[in-house]
Amino acid sequence: MFRPKLLLTSLAIALGACAPQDPQAVTSAAIAKQVILPTYSRWVKADKQLAASALAYCSGKEDLAKARADFHVAQKAWAELQPLMVGPIAEGNRAWQVQFWPDKKDLVGRQVQQLVKSKPDIDAEGLAKSSVVVQGLSAYEYILFDSKVDLANAEEKARYCPLLEAIAQHQQKLAEEILANWNNKDGMLDQLSAFPNARYADSHEAISDLLRVQVTALDTLKKKLGAPIGRQSKGTPQPFQADSWRSDASLSNIGASLASSENIWNGVDQKGLRALLGSGDKELAQRIDAAYADARRQYEALKPPLSDLLKTPEGLKQLNAFYDSLDVVHRLHQLDLARVLNVQLGFNANDGD
Repeated sequence: MFRPKLLLTSLAIALGACAPQDPQAVTSAAIAKQVILPTYSRWVKADKQLAASALAYCSGKEDLAKARADFHVAQKAWAELQPLMVGPIAEGNRAWQVQFWPDKKDLVGRQVQQLVKSKPDIDAEGLAKSSVVVQGLSAYEYILFDSKVDLANAEEKARYCPLLEAIAQHQQKLAEEILANWNNKDGMLDQLSAFPNARYADSHEAISDLLRVQVTALDTLKKKLGAPIGRQSKGTPQPFQADSWRSDASLSNIGASLASSENIWNGVDQKGLRALLGSGDKELAQRIDAAYADARRQYEALKPPLSDLLKTPEGLKQLNAFYDSLDVVHRLHQLDLARVLNVQLGFNANDGD
């Protein structure tokens, strides 16, 4: 017996199954799941190891070299997050709790010294009530690397260890809270994957957010390199304006952030922002590919540390060439890619710096 209603229902289901997926929704979900979430997971793992490392070092079970190596891993994991700071990490001053930069007046050094003197037995709970300047990796770096801190002296080490342990525990807790938010029901992973939701009205808003973060991160990379090489000081190098200058990790941080930005562009299995460009935008895609490739070449040609490169004309020439390559990547995202994807950028977090 012919049943028209049943036929129509079956036809509707079939058509629904064949309906093309929203490419921006597919891209947003793929970037969130395959690029951003794994990077946050590595950050949590690195900070968990950092907390264990601080305890081991302060109890004499680990030497300073191992403590510094664990710090570098945590620092690299944070650098990789710079182009991926959507959602809770970008809210409520959380990023400042991890890294305080720029530090033009050496607030990190001064406030660490003040805190060690005023609260010698500080713990993670007490640290959470203190200034963001002393809560993060910048303060941890100061303790492990600054020449004013003599950790070879047992008494001096004992003075700084409570703060070292508190910072590491604070970092672990912060990272775990952020990752939990990503994985919770209706958390960031869900919000970047299914639309509409409480954060994004549609997939275009999500893609716009991802690109805005990219543009801000690339602009920040230029500032992190431009400040020490003298781009804001009439060509006079300012080595102490680099981020992580005490640990000589300035260039490796920039390299990690640049690689992470390129991961958002390419995606996993070609499901990055690049996938949203149509056949008519092939030339732009090739220009951005070439810009990333050139920036990588310029970076890989450098021989760190940054402090040594700043001392020679040839080193400065290489650093300025690298800066120019970053500028090309930044402007292609800010102007051309934003135009093609119809994204209104507005102000970014660096405006006014």
